[in-house]
Amino acid sequence: MNDLETSLGSAFSSEPITPSPGPLIVVISGPSGVGKDAVIKRLREVRQNLHFVVTATSRARRPGEVDGEDYYFVSKEEFLRMVQNDELLEYALVYGEYKGIPRRQVREYMARGCDVVLRVDIQGARTLRRILGNSAVFVFVMAESEAAMVERLVERRTESREELLVRIATAREEVTHVRNFDYVVVNRDGELERAVRLVEAIIDAEKAKVRQRGAVI
Repeated sequence: MNDLETSLGSAFSSEPITPSPGPLIVVISGPSGVGKDAVIKRLREVRQNLHFVVTATSRARRPGEVDGEDYYFVSKEEFLRMVQNDELLEYALVYGEYKGIPRRQVREYMARGCDVVLRVDIQGARTLRRILGNSAVFVFVMAESEAAMVERLVERRTESREELLVRIATAREEVTHVRNFDYVVVNRDGELERAVRLVEAIIDAEKAKVRQRGAVI
């Protein structure tokens, strides 16, 4: 003991005064054409101890997409088998194709102490809010304007004109769901780094909370 410890009659502990924050579930959603994938990709590059949960989907792979990195591409029959075996945390039928989050992947990485990022559409976010309540943090990504959002959808050139019109109408309606989220991040054209820094700040703020969310899957 040093003099101060002797005076107080007890030794000073070198253990942390408060427990380290547990792993966090970050649900990122928003309309089509707002750059959710770009934000998540950059976030994975700059953030340590974070795992992006790869979604399973029955839709066809788009040019440039990598199986196991962007999505797990499976047949509709395989997807329905996963549903039957309760292997998905949530799933939905979106534009005629299935999408879902593998439950085991979330559990495995949280057990390793990693924060996990779930990328879902608005319908999926609504389902996860019902399942997880306030134990996860919900982040809504949006474009700086409706015109910018539509322009990005057009520039993707991944849908027919009819499909594009459906996506635009859906995206315009989905923007109204922002009030159901905890945070909003505006991903302005050419300002990706700013959007990513804001998501990082949200995660850091959540880690600094006195009352942690404490998600359990």
